[in-house]
Amino acid sequence: MSHRPTISLLLCALLYSAVPLSGGKAPGGSPQKSARAVKDTRSAKKIDVCALLTSAEMEAVQGEPVKETKPSVQPSGGFVMLQCFYRTTTSAKSVSLALGAPDPAKPSALTPREFWRKQFHPPEPVEEEKHVAGKATKKAEVDREEELRKPRPIDGLGEEAYWVGNRITGALYVLQGDAFLRISIGGGEDESVRIKKAKALAEKALKRVDALPILPAGRNPASAGLGGGSAREQ
Repeated sequence: MSHRPTISLLLCALLYSAVPLSGGKAPGGSPQKSARAVKDTRSAKKIDVCALLTSAEMEAVQGEPVKETKPSVQPSGGFVMLQCFYRTTTSAKSVSLALGAPDPAKPSALTPREFWRKQFHPPEPVEEEKHVAGKATKKAEVDREEELRKPRPIDGLGEEAYWVGNRITGALYVLQGDAFLRISIGGGEDESVRIKKAKALAEKALKRVDALPILPAGRNPASAGLGGGSAREQ
C-alpha cells in the first residue's frame, strides 16, 4: 500500500497564514458543552508552536539564527496541525515544524495517534493479480519509485519515528503520546545530513511537547496501542 497520498499532503503543508477553527455550538448541544468546546479550541490555537524550538537551537543546527517565525493552524481530518515556519537569513536553510494535536472541540474525531496507525501501520495489502509480461518493466519502475518513498524507521526518537522523502525533499515524523511532530529541514545537503539535523531539532522539540496542556493523554502512550509493531521492530 502506497503512503504517498496522505504523506504528500503533509509534506506540502508549509502554510503561511492561520486557518481559523470553528468552535460554534453544535446542533442540540448543551450551552455548557458548547462553551467548553470553544474554550478548548481557543486554548489549542493559543499554543505557541514556534516556542518548541529556540533561535539558538536552530543556529546550532543550521548555522544561522532565526530571523522570523510564522505560526499557523490548520484543521486536518479531525485533529489540528499547529505549524511554524522558521525563516533564516538563507531561505534554503529555513525549517518547517508542525505538531499534529488532538482537537478538543472534536473528541470523537480522528486523533493524531489513529492517523499515525493508519499511515505507518496499514493493513497488509491484498495480493494483486499478476501483470502481463509486457507491463513487467513498467511495474518494476513503479515498485522501485514507491520503495524509495517508503517511510524509513528512525531509532531513538519518541515512541516511533520515520523519515519520509527522497534525495531532494523529505520530512521527519515523530510520534509522542497523542501527538506527532513533522520537521522538514532545508539546506540542500545530502539526505543523511538532513536526517541528522532533523533528529537534533526533534530531540529539542520533544522535551517541550510533553509539557503542552492540550496533550493530557500524551503522558500515557500505552492508552492506545499502534497495532502494528514499533519502528524499532521493523
